Amino acid sequence: MTIKSINNVPLLGFAAYSGTGKTTLLEALLPKLTETGLRIGVLKHAHHNFDVDKPGKDSYRLRKAGASQMLISSRYRHALMSETPEAEANFEYLLSRFDHHGLDLILVEGCKNIAFPKIELNRKEVGKPWLHPSDDNIIAIASDSDLDVKLPTMNINDLDAIKQFIIDYLAPSESATKAAAACCDTLSPAFLSVAQGQQKILDAVTSVHSTETVNIAQAYGRALATDIISPINVPAYTNSAMDGFAIRGEDSGREQFEVVATVMAGYGYTSSLQKGEAVQIMTGAPMPEGSDTVVMREQANHVGGKVSFNGATIKTGQNVRQAGEDLKNGQSVFKAGTVVQSPEMGMIASLGMDKVEVKRPLKVAVFSTGDEVQAPGTPLQPHSIYDSNRHTIMGLLQKLGCDIIDLGILEDDEAVMERAIAQASEEADLVITSGGVSVGDADFIKNVLEKRGKVDFWRINMRPGRPLAFGDINGTPFFGLPGNPVAVMVSFINFVEPAIKKMQGIEQFVPLKATAIASEPLRSRQGRTEFSRGFYQMDSELGQLVVETTGKQGSGILRSMSEANCLIEIAPNIDTVKPGESVTIIPLQGRI
Repeated sequence: MTIKSINNVPLLGFAAYSGTGKTTLLEALLPKLTETGLRIGVLKHAHHNFDVDKPGKDSYRLRKAGASQMLISSRYRHALMSETPEAEANFEYLLSRFDHHGLDLILVEGCKNIAFPKIELNRKEVGKPWLHPSDDNIIAIASDSDLDVKLPTMNINDLDAIKQFIIDYLAPSESATKAAAACCDTLSPAFLSVAQGQQKILDAVTSVHSTETVNIAQAYGRALATDIISPINVPAYTNSAMDGFAIRGEDSGREQFEVVATVMAGYGYTSSLQKGEAVQIMTGAPMPEGSDTVVMREQANHVGGKVSFNGATIKTGQNVRQAGEDLKNGQSVFKAGTVVQSPEMGMIASLGMDKVEVKRPLKVAVFSTGDEVQAPGTPLQPHSIYDSNRHTIMGLLQKLGCDIIDLGILEDDEAVMERAIAQASEEADLVITSGGVSVGDADFIKNVLEKRGKVDFWRINMRPGRPLAFGDINGTPFFGLPGNPVAVMVSFINFVEPAIKKMQGIEQFVPLKATAIASEPLRSRQGRTEFSRGFYQMDSELGQLVVETTGKQGSGILRSMSEANCLIEIAPNIDTVKPGESVTIIPLQGRI
């Protein structure tokens, strides 16, 4: 099974430690491949800084002078050089730079921590360990050692054998298909990816239809049910942008003006400003009729009833806010689905509106399951645990502005669960539980869902939080979250929160992500998305965010979430992030 790049061009790498001779082997192998008619692109990853053009050449000089992208072209070739000081370009982006229509194969030298098919190169004299025991993406081995492995092997010095393997890889036989199967499973596992799970859930839920009109003070965190249209001009009248003196711009060359009035905010000058006159004016006060310019107080010499401006440069129209400059009457201010926060509250109030129509709060029913789960505040019984997950979920729901229906702890009895879930589906817009979503004998949630509703999926290719139930009971969406405390929060952030936001009518419901520099090595299992608890901060010297883990990452270590301010997301195609490399983070402030 041949793995292909983003535009359907087959992809094959050469993985080896430094000193093995990857470049030398490729240099000798390429002519043998191209003479068969293959059109080949090569991607080489370097761990060090490099220049592709010579010092002194025009392109080099212009790039060093500050060009962030330098494209040089001639009759025979063209090259684009891009500076990437903030972060190294990711693998998928680099592949997208190739002209895929002109290629039959892309060979990759390096990138051994990325998940795609590779041939391992190994020379005994280099003395480095084997890569294939810990990398399922290696589909063949070329070495000068005798090996007893299930993978196809070749002598590293037999270029014809390596060439033939590549040709067979492009037109795979049954044996070659089996050799690549492990890699295919890594990239396309039987489980759903995080993105696939999110999309399935978002496709299945809809925004609540009910709305209510509330005072602005009660609207914080709610989604607008209708567009906000300005009923007035903002500002309502032309006014001064600062404290100073209002004059006619055509008089700006005069040496001295007669101050005929002082206008405070909330008051006005009823006469029309005449030639040579000035009005002392405060910020926000309406401009006198006939005036169009304000000279700030710091540039003025005001003595008695006269003012001069000490040779200040005056531009007609300066320091004046025109009526309707921010918003015009009838102009759209906010779209339905906008979350009302403090800026929106102030803006709506500035329009003279004291009430706003918003989506009603979402009603969410929550309960825990399991005979071993015990309510806090009671003596802990043998073989029991206190119910932390339900309280965690309720805290997350409170932050999202939901109305919570707390159903407590349900015992491991299928009939009890069925009655409780059915009742919850009638009272709530959404039902959430934790535990009971694995394959244990006492995990009854799946049975209940299949009897009273529909189950959509049960496994997400991620850690922590792989077991996840999603479906509906009598048309009410249902989430069955994992039992491990950390997995509950990670699953909630990635799946439940986006669903709730969409149901609340909020348009932007995907978790916010950012890029940070890893300050320590990070490892993951290729083929799944790994979420580690992390702590990020701004590095003043780098001018970038840096991140490290909170320590041990077991899915039952609840304290790791309280110590974290982000989740570190490692994509399925990466098994190692080295210090100094970029990684995706999901900030947690305001979320947990």
